[in-house]
Amino acid sequence: MKQTKQSSAFPSRLSMVAVACQIACLGMSSAYAQQATTTSNDPVDSKQVTITGKKVGMGLMVQENAPKARSTITAEELAKQRPTGNPYEALELMPAVNSYNYDATGLFGGGLTLRGFNSDQIGATINGVPVNDSGSFSVYPQEFVDQENTCTQFVTQGSTDVDSPQVGATGGNFGITTCDPSKEKRYRFMQTFGSLHMHKTYGRFDSGLWNDGKTRMFISISHAEADKWKGEGAARRDHVDMGFRTDFDRFNSVSGTILYNRAVNQNISIVTLDDIKKNGYFFDYATQFSGHAAKTPGTSGDDSKQPGYGPVFYGLTQNPFENVIASATIKMRIGEDTDIKIIPYFWYGYGTGGTQQRLQTESAFLNQATHLTTAGVDLNGDGDTKDKVIVASSSVTRTNRPGVTASVTHNFDNHQVLAGFWFERASHQQYAPMQLVNNNGGVEDIWFKTNLITRPDGTLFQNRDWKTISTGYQFFAQDTISLMQDKLTVNVGMRAPTLKRDFTNYANEGSVGTGSGWNYNITKSYSEILPQVGIRYQLDNSNQIFASLAKNMKAPANFIYSTTSNVNLDKTTGALTFTEVPAETSYNLDIGLRHQTDQLTGQISLYAVDYRNRQLSSFDIITGNSYLINVGKVKTKGFEIELGNTPVNGWSFYSSLGYASSIAQNDLWLKDSSAPAGTNRTAPLPLNGKELTNTPSWKAGLSAQYETGVWYARLKAKYTGSQWATLVNDEKVPAYTLLGFDAGYQFANTTWMKKPTIRLNVSNLLNKEFRNASSSTFTNATTVNNIIGRAPTYYLGAPRFASVTFSADF
Repeated sequence: MKQTKQSSAFPSRLSMVAVACQIACLGMSSAYAQQATTTSNDPVDSKQVTITGKKVGMGLMVQENAPKARSTITAEELAKQRPTGNPYEALELMPAVNSYNYDATGLFGGGLTLRGFNSDQIGATINGVPVNDSGSFSVYPQEFVDQENTCTQFVTQGSTDVDSPQVGATGGNFGITTCDPSKEKRYRFMQTFGSLHMHKTYGRFDSGLWNDGKTRMFISISHAEADKWKGEGAARRDHVDMGFRTDFDRFNSVSGTILYNRAVNQNISIVTLDDIKKNGYFFDYATQFSGHAAKTPGTSGDDSKQPGYGPVFYGLTQNPFENVIASATIKMRIGEDTDIKIIPYFWYGYGTGGTQQRLQTESAFLNQATHLTTAGVDLNGDGDTKDKVIVASSSVTRTNRPGVTASVTHNFDNHQVLAGFWFERASHQQYAPMQLVNNNGGVEDIWFKTNLITRPDGTLFQNRDWKTISTGYQFFAQDTISLMQDKLTVNVGMRAPTLKRDFTNYANEGSVGTGSGWNYNITKSYSEILPQVGIRYQLDNSNQIFASLAKNMKAPANFIYSTTSNVNLDKTTGALTFTEVPAETSYNLDIGLRHQTDQLTGQISLYAVDYRNRQLSSFDIITGNSYLINVGKVKTKGFEIELGNTPVNGWSFYSSLGYASSIAQNDLWLKDSSAPAGTNRTAPLPLNGKELTNTPSWKAGLSAQYETGVWYARLKAKYTGSQWATLVNDEKVPAYTLLGFDAGYQFANTTWMKKPTIRLNVSNLLNKEFRNASSSTFTNATTVNNIIGRAPTYYLGAPRFASVTFSADF
């Protein structure tokens, strides 16, 4: 049944935010301020530092001076989070952010949108290194860094920073900064236990300053595990972070980090509304393997006829992945007013994705001479090639990604000029080999490096076989002008990113009928000139206004060059036809007011976004493969409010409220391959005036904490408004409110143990059932204009989860 918009529920839902604002504003004159100071000794960024030293709202806010909308959380907040949590979870109370995890631990990953921008439209960095996938721009937050080693996380909600190394960011930045090694020698130990057999062990060693008084280093190691909250399976994660820093003097330094992650996760299934109705809330993958059919030499056997065949077996949903992010930051002063900063980096990743269960026809292997899938391989050993056999085929990715960002900052008169460049060359191999599955539903090598099935000619079977060389580079420049005795700051900048995609498809089995039995190559480049301007005016000591306008760009994902997306090949000649997808661009306007005192910090911002060629990742209804659709013009507008205080008699509060409206301006004409045979293609999908998916109209957050010198307790509330699951707005995700509770107690130091602390974290306190739409875009759930619908899929919310953590320094 078609659902309608519900706007009348809003006032009652937000009473908690109004109460928080009133409480936060009361009694500030009698406050005692427990301020934690964060200072910068970096002369290069002296006029651009946004953390001014007063952390409010329990570390959920800092006082900002950027001439743009920006929000930051600090280590103070991160220390109160569950240690297995990922960066998305830490951002959940921000008014611009709609984030969720696939489970309560954060080990299985999650999703995020920012003002309606999906995570693959937001530039993500760690210590200045881009970490979006070089092919699809996807972000995998559970892989990056141990939360214990993170000092700040920030988002710039509209204008992408001028020096951000991005070619896929139309919706701003998301960044992580790791903590420097301590100047004091210490050993830190942390142990967490929780529901679902969750446990994490973390240890860190800081060397303190060496004998030279300039150099320090750290290394940390952690291991974490947790069972899935529904179905069978688990997540296992091993992580190593290490870093060093050498300060030659105030102006010259070198630092670096190596972040290593190795994880084996099993998927948590996404479901449709029919799945929930039929099988219940805890429905997941099959727990029993249906097995192989008996060998029948000379006749056809078919594993799909086995009892219980159909649902994917949970043992064939493992996704191991290993990655390394290595970087250094070199800062040099070459004159009284000139500084240089260089950040070389290398990113390596290898692992699998998706589910592995596949029914393979023995006579459907690629014959490279004819370019057809007519070759035969005896998979079950019965002496013929007439059978259909369950095998494991996984999407494997290997990435090698070196790069460098270099910039120079020069101060003269009332100007600070920043200029530089960024360059990287990412080699991105994506293939899908195949293994035999034993009678228990297992494979010999979950990493898909050995025991792989070959074709009759000895080459490997591949369900896809792509190599993409993505060469990205960018020149950028910015002038920050201080006027009226520093009351007025004007920021004028420009960046010019270019991305060259060199995509090669090697003949592979692929999807039968798409013509992927041929080799082909496509080379495309995408470039834009992206100006931006920002203004900040200090009205008085406590109040400032700001405004920014910026143009941003996102190049298309690399999968548009495949035959399962925007490429058609003549199966006889291999002649290629490619349907171009232009780069997505956006114009982002922010206007805001900040109130910042020793007791209270607040920010309100209004924004408008004008998209061109808005890109959405969707599915081909026939084949189930991903492709990119262009929904044309989209207009987004809204506002955001944040309010927080320093402690008042032990009490501190943070509250947020966000509103977003994202409306399509065009109807959508589906390409032929995205509609079933017989579909009426003379009429479009009616999108004009419809709200975009995964964009809740309202979002609110509240955190209330009481803290003494030795213990704290806080209650968190997060409200996520209803949002559409389909572009034509015929299936809606209901609104939900989640509560969480955190508490901690610090014991007295002993002769051998410092800051011994125990913490409790409880999420989804009321054990609510809720759902979030998957990141893939669904056009319509019901038949519209004779275009057959497809049921949207959802990630279901994990039930109540509790964990306890003990930590101490030695």
